[in-house]
Amino acid sequence: MTLLSVVIPAYNEEKTILRVLNKVKSLDLKSVKKEIIVVSDGSKDNTLKIAKSVKGIKVISLPFNQGKGAAVRAGIANSTGGIIIIQDADFEYNPEEYPSIIEPILSGKAQVVYGSRFLSLLNKERAGIVRKHEGAYTFHSLGSRIVTFTTNLLFNTKITDEATCYKCFKSEVIKAIKIENNGFAWEPEVTAKIARRGIKIYEVPISYKPRTFEEGKKINWKDGLEALWTLLKYRIVK
Repeated sequence: MTLLSVVIPAYNEEKTILRVLNKVKSLDLKSVKKEIIVVSDGSKDNTLKIAKSVKGIKVISLPFNQGKGAAVRAGIANSTGGIIIIQDADFEYNPEEYPSIIEPILSGKAQVVYGSRFLSLLNKERAGIVRKHEGAYTFHSLGSRIVTFTTNLLFNTKITDEATCYKCFKSEVIKAIKIENNGFAWEPEVTAKIARRGIKIYEVPISYKPRTFEEGKKINWKDGLEALWTLLKYRIVK
């Protein structure tokens, strides 16, 4: 039986962490078992306490806030599944998408799968209905597209959403990559290193419900600039 490791980096997510954990735990993935790993990235609220109250999950506590990349790295290092997926501790992404995300790996069509927030918008855009997700900040939407465009330009990839949270890997692929960035830049770093290895990134459409800064959104325009620099860096550096 295949084991799916769900790595959940969390920093001050006491408002949503329990809902996410309950949702992930309740998922029936049929022949796939789940291993849930929460990494509290030095949370100062009740995130760690809430996570520890949930039975049947692994909880890792980093001594101080180091960034999403550091939390993801710790989660991957402590995972035992043959497939690893990253799940944010908020509800911008719906765990019910897991079956369609892991299917290409289970069927042998892919080693890496990204859940694309923009694939589901493409047909609507062509119909002239919408240019971004409802409730999304314009600069976030534009920034994601610029980062994705730059990725495709530099690495000859053909993806639509580099910055998606839902990145899913065969464990031997992601564990062979040394993640150096501690912050949000871990994502373009990993994408660049996967592309440079000649591994195709398979995409499936997913839903997306963006939250506001007041609700706890953390990524900002500076992270977008760092993502662009990271892509350029790993295009140049061997």
